[in-house]
Amino acid sequence: MLTRRHLLKSFSSGAAMLAASGLLPAWARSPRSLSEAGITALSGNRFDLDIARSAINIDGRTGEAITVNGTLPAPLLRWQEGEQVTMRVTNHLDEDTSIHWHGMLVPFQMDGVPGVTFPGIKAGETFEYTFPVRQSGTYWYHSHSGLQEQLGHYGPLVVDPAGSDPVGYDREYVVVLSDYTFEGPHRVFAKLKKMSDVYNFQERTAGDFMRDVSRMGFGETIRERLMWGDMRMSPTDISDVTGATYTLLVNGHGPGDNWTALFEPGERVRLRFVNASAMSIFNVRIPGLPLSIVQADGQNVRPVERDEFQIGVAETYDVVITPRKDRAYTLICESIDRSGYGRATLAPRPGMEAEVPPLRPRPLLTMKDMGMAGHGGMSHGGMDHAAMGQGESGGQKSGEMDHGSMDHSAMGHGAMDHGVMSHESAPAGAMQKDGMGAMEAHNHPTGPGIANTAMQPQNRLGEPGVGLEDVTHRVLVYTDLESLAPNLDTRAPGREMELHLTGNMERYMWSFDGKKFSEVTEPIIFHYGERLRLTMVNDTMMPHPIHLHGMFFELVTGAGNHKPRKHTIVVKPGEKMSFDVTADEEGDWAFHCHLLYHMHAGMFQVVSVRKDMAEASQ
Repeated sequence: MLTRRHLLKSFSSGAAMLAASGLLPAWARSPRSLSEAGITALSGNRFDLDIARSAINIDGRTGEAITVNGTLPAPLLRWQEGEQVTMRVTNHLDEDTSIHWHGMLVPFQMDGVPGVTFPGIKAGETFEYTFPVRQSGTYWYHSHSGLQEQLGHYGPLVVDPAGSDPVGYDREYVVVLSDYTFEGPHRVFAKLKKMSDVYNFQERTAGDFMRDVSRMGFGETIRERLMWGDMRMSPTDISDVTGATYTLLVNGHGPGDNWTALFEPGERVRLRFVNASAMSIFNVRIPGLPLSIVQADGQNVRPVERDEFQIGVAETYDVVITPRKDRAYTLICESIDRSGYGRATLAPRPGMEAEVPPLRPRPLLTMKDMGMAGHGGMSHGGMDHAAMGQGESGGQKSGEMDHGSMDHSAMGHGAMDHGVMSHESAPAGAMQKDGMGAMEAHNHPTGPGIANTAMQPQNRLGEPGVGLEDVTHRVLVYTDLESLAPNLDTRAPGREMELHLTGNMERYMWSFDGKKFSEVTEPIIFHYGERLRLTMVNDTMMPHPIHLHGMFFELVTGAGNHKPRKHTIVVKPGEKMSFDVTADEEGDWAFHCHLLYHMHAGMFQVVSVRKDMAEASQ
């Protein structure tokens, strides 16, 4: 077996680039001929997976990764619905490791979360995962140990259906989106704890101030700046970790590598997108090609045609495209804060390229993102039009507002202390303000870990993600999604529960209901067999992709018996949304924000589905 020292020596030789290219699994390499265009994968029902450290090369720079079977991303595993699969995972690291089968319905002992479902895989040991495959679709797998996921310990997973596939296509590709930092994840986390905006190089400048003065007036601009200052928040705090340290990858390739997928004009091409990044939410589009979304989180949906979609960390989307022209297309995957992008090419022949569109102007957060519903239109729906000049259409957009007519002094933000604000004494819906609707009750602890509480959160499932409010083309929203098959459990929820997503960006503290995981003494209890509605309120100004292990849930979107089933949902800033879940998987399950450093800082809980509790309640 090659040691870490031997691998590093190999990169010091003139064969460094060749060695690096060998670390890409076959499915992730750019095909050089049509005969190589299909996906190759590890298939069958028994797999040997070896976890070790390897040297890698990204856009000409060398670094270190934690790899599975020596590749970044890890091998594509191809399973068949209805089979029993076995994975023998051997740990060649000098630390514990694990694999979580993200989105898969497995016995909780096989879920792969150290400290919750098993003790982890010790250095030098082998652990055998074995379970029946009960579903089909696009999923992925990754480490649930420390910060290993950031270092490359992730890979795609495709389960072919036992019967016919309702999605018709001629060719398919797996597209794994991820982020990589040459700093190393522990250094990144340490820097965030010291200064949370250390990677935000898109702060507003004196030039922005002067442009705002010319558009809004001096007094209004000063009031707006003072309001943000009073709350110790920045409207440009979109992402914690940005392109200042991240290289954004498509199938392990940086933008300069330009991963390429081939097609023949007129073919229906299925793209299976997996966001395996640690912290990066992507806005995905292929200029010139509409996207037919056919699957979300491995679950088939009624096809819906859009031009762009936002994919949160840990989400998966399957889309079908039909490129009819004999030309190349650019797959552009912009980070949500517009500080970087991942890029690939779809082409009929190797070597072809299309124009790479420039990064769009950075977004700005608004009062709605702060949980103030009555001021949702402020800041042009979140787009930094000062940096853009005019809208994409060349003139003022219909969504823009005349800030000169708004009097923010009436809002009284200067006297508001969001760090200590609490509505614990008020029942839900009891408080009203200026006829703007019910004020949110916050029946949870407050303290230094909470910098803000959303006063008027609202359901935003029908809105595009941050920065996509003003684009002129069609953007996917959650309410567009409808399950292809009717929902299996159509019972009304027998119980409701509310959970707040809380945090303090300045201290880099993240939690549920004001308690980080190390302070939690009891799990969240689900009674086995019950139908439960869980409502989440995002008290922070950041989107949080929330993932429930072991079970799917249905978003409450008004889609009747075809509500979309998901395992991960991006809860927007200042949002209050609900999902229904049937607690039919006994055991202890992780429930957490899938932004890796947020989870690491405490935004993690355990859901315990208990039969004894259900029986006791009857």
